[in-house]
Amino acid sequence: MEANYSGYQAGDIVYVIYRNPHTYNVANIQEAAVVHHPEHAGQLALFLYETYFPLDSDIAVYTSQAEAEMAYEQSFGSTHEEGLEW
Repeated sequence: MEANYSGYQAGDIVYVIYRNPHTYNVANIQEAAVVHHPEHAGQLALFLYETYFPLDSDIAVYTSQAEAEMAYEQSFGSTHEEGLEW
């Protein structure tokens, strides 16, 4: 997980492990954009699924999909199950 959140700039593309809020045992890696928070001037946010999330230590943020996949595999098992690869 990236600990230095000040290193991000608006326009950066990052990867997060996102849990489905309706089916909590389902998680996947999603691409998110770092953007200027529309309600908090001077703050950055993650834009994911048409929603702004705070860019803070509550969300694990990865700079590459490969890094996110490694973290996912450590936490949940392989991302290459049943012949599907994402």
